[in-house]
Amino acid sequence: MIDDLPVWIPILMAASAVFAAVMFVWASAASGAGARKVVAIAVISAVILTVQGPLAYSGYYLTTNSIPPRFLSAAPPSVLIMIALVLFLLPKGNSPLKILTLLHTVRIPVEIVLWQLFIYGYVPKIMTFESINLDILSGLTAPLAAWIGFRGGRVRRSFLIIWNLAALILLFNIVWHAVFSVPTPFQRYGFNQPNLGVLYFPFIWLPAFIVPAVFAAHVWSLRELLVREK
Repeated sequence: MIDDLPVWIPILMAASAVFAAVMFVWASAASGAGARKVVAIAVISAVILTVQGPLAYSGYYLTTNSIPPRFLSAAPPSVLIMIALVLFLLPKGNSPLKILTLLHTVRIPVEIVLWQLFIYGYVPKIMTFESINLDILSGLTAPLAAWIGFRGGRVRRSFLIIWNLAALILLFNIVWHAVFSVPTPFQRYGFNQPNLGVLYFPFIWLPAFIVPAVFAAHVWSLRELLVREK
């Protein structure tokens, strides 16, 4: 853990990860996937969190000069797992779009955490809303998108597709700059203040679980919206 941070910052990070997990499992249950599949998704989410947490706590990810970078064992496997859950376990045609949209409110506390990590010197400014990371807009607009997108019992398909695609672009922007700000042989940004914060516990849960869950929620929503009749 990072010892010189106020305690509320890691607590907010941990709470964000739990929130993302709960919302994803809730969406799975609301999709009519069946009890066994919902339990499987809950267990897989818990396993990701309980495996990645101790790894980061042990300092495993703080070795940054290895090839391939150890950091790559955090996010890519989780992304593949979460996408596989969406594609192979969750049914089509009954996606809980409103819950999936509201899941993105997790991006508000995440951006607050990144901002604080920048202030304390653990991530570069480029990863915050003080610079070019505008991902907080996805979180702030998620409740509005849920209200507009489902107002009056109608699903406003075109609006929700545009919102999901815009939010995906913002997600890709921060992920790109975060990955290439880690002090690995492939670093491109943040040389004066590199991205070290997410290599510590509990902040590893951001790339290892929250980002994959957010990305999977977008994929799940778009899969439903793109095949839904107008």
